[in-house]
Amino acid sequence: MFGISRQLIFGTMLAGTVLAAARWTQYAPPKFHTPQERQAFKAMMLEQVDPSIIFPTVSACVGCHGSDVHGRASVDLAGNDINVVDDWSATMMANSAKDPFWRAKVSHEILLYPMHSAAIQDKCTSCHAPNGRYTAHYRGHGPYAMADLLRDTVGLEGVNCATCHKISEQDLGLNFSGEINFDTSRVLYGPYVNPFAAPMIDFVGFEPIHSPHINDAGICAPCHTLITHPVNVAGQPLGTSFVEQATYHEWLNSTYGLQNITCQECHLPRIKDPVVVSSNYIFLEGRSPFGLHEMAGANTLMLKLMKQNRQALNISASPQSFDKTIAATLSMLQDKTLSLDLRLEELRSDSVTFALQISNRAGHKFPSGYPSRRAVVSFVVLTQQGDTLFRSGILDANFEAEGQDASFEPHYQLITRPDQVQIYEMVMSDAVGQPTTVLSRAYAPLKDNRLPPIGFTTQHSAYDTTRIYGHALNDPDFNQANGQQGSGADVVHYRVGIGSYRGYLHAHATVYYQSLPPKWMEEMFADSTPEIETFRAMFQQADRSPVAVKSTQLSNVFVDGTTALHERWLSQAVQVYSNPVASNGICFIQADASLIIRSVQMLDVKGRLLATWPAGSQQIQIPAHVGRGVYLFRITTDKGVVSKRVIVP
Repeated sequence: MFGISRQLIFGTMLAGTVLAAARWTQYAPPKFHTPQERQAFKAMMLEQVDPSIIFPTVSACVGCHGSDVHGRASVDLAGNDINVVDDWSATMMANSAKDPFWRAKVSHEILLYPMHSAAIQDKCTSCHAPNGRYTAHYRGHGPYAMADLLRDTVGLEGVNCATCHKISEQDLGLNFSGEINFDTSRVLYGPYVNPFAAPMIDFVGFEPIHSPHINDAGICAPCHTLITHPVNVAGQPLGTSFVEQATYHEWLNSTYGLQNITCQECHLPRIKDPVVVSSNYIFLEGRSPFGLHEMAGANTLMLKLMKQNRQALNISASPQSFDKTIAATLSMLQDKTLSLDLRLEELRSDSVTFALQISNRAGHKFPSGYPSRRAVVSFVVLTQQGDTLFRSGILDANFEAEGQDASFEPHYQLITRPDQVQIYEMVMSDAVGQPTTVLSRAYAPLKDNRLPPIGFTTQHSAYDTTRIYGHALNDPDFNQANGQQGSGADVVHYRVGIGSYRGYLHAHATVYYQSLPPKWMEEMFADSTPEIETFRAMFQQADRSPVAVKSTQLSNVFVDGTTALHERWLSQAVQVYSNPVASNGICFIQADASLIIRSVQMLDVKGRLLATWPAGSQQIQIPAHVGRGVYLFRITTDKGVVSKRVIVP
């Protein structure tokens, strides 16, 4: 990388090119710099990348696309440094080949199946070290092993600038499992028309070319849908396939593609500020929109672990760059992933039922990607004195969910006991139906109730790689609303016994995200390799606390467990007038002065929700599309829920 002094010399020298720029009519004349300037750059070792190299390393990009010491390029309108090199340097993409968990997991698979060692390493490096692995195969030196990676500068940069910017548009979105179509000519694709090409051609040896496909979600498909081919415990191939992850196909099976919201829209978020994309050329104008290279996902645990072990892992990214990536990742999880709605559903003399709706706002399943990832729903009901009346999904000191089954926890529509926990996850099984975390053995899912994205259906052509497994398939609240698929949400019902308690209740729900939960790590940590031991030590010292993605609460729910007369009183305390509904479609709700109406819902005889009115509603206008018949008003108050029959003539 360039030092500050070199960039200062570089920028000062190029200030003299302004006069030449006045004669510059198009963006890129064949040779922009004078022979004297090119000779000066050569003296500073700014030589072209060797013609035999397919993928330049970041050292070839940082001179123009790193931090600009003059503060003109790679900054937003507020002056914030948003250079792509520093932002990239602390991402999971940049460090995919140095990820200590990945290295440990590869070593574990090899330990169990040494007869498949070469195939395992070659497949795993196809996405974690794509530049090195592709180069080796292109030159006829495959398969590519971990030993090759450790001495390969190109491979150790993981997914770098050249990885994405050299992907061809040929068969875009049709190649998966690490099979990537790279353009091996001396080009780099970018999003801007008429790129200023001279410096990159002269001093790097690659030509920047505009192509819209760089913003296509298909760029991500080769590594974010992975199909494996399992073996049995003895290592014999089973002749079948297993979908280890299918984030790209999950996106296809959603409404996001129809809205032109691609992977890049969220993971390289656009800003409208005009940004000068190259330093050292003071005549360049800003380009808009500009994609921030945050590449934020959800794995804060690994980002914190890698920041803590930067030197041991030979990671060059600064602590400040890691902090920036971690903040962007937390924002992605907490601001853009889920929404929660907690409501009182039913109040009886002996119990109260809450309905928690969890809606997925991501463009793919949540959680998505590597199968270790899961989300745990924690639900607690407290009395007005602060005593715990009910709890489910509490995480213990080891960050494991209390009360869950030893094998795996099923999906629930209704939870009535503390040992029932809603966990959104994919659980893999081997060929004999036993849960496993060994990827080579993964034969079929025992459970996959990860929340689908909005618009997801079982009729979509991509459903074969994005299937729902387990009890969620029979849950009418899972990805369904009014009997239609595609809600991207799930409703969990919690029925809590109140005994003889009389007073107010406070309910609180939180969804926690874990990228490497303790239960998932047990199978690998039962064995030992040098890579496993390296990661074990780092993992034990890491901040393994889960991320609280979203929380919600419902307070002042009044219950009376001492007598069934409360239900009768509540029914009498709320009345609906004009029944049948008046010809103008209006009816009135009258409640006792001690009650607060929180919401009014209209349902048909099959329980399908037709309309909702807000808190305090007293005059109700029946929607024009509602036909003749008998309907139900569900009126939620601060002291319970009342159901009233309404006739529309």
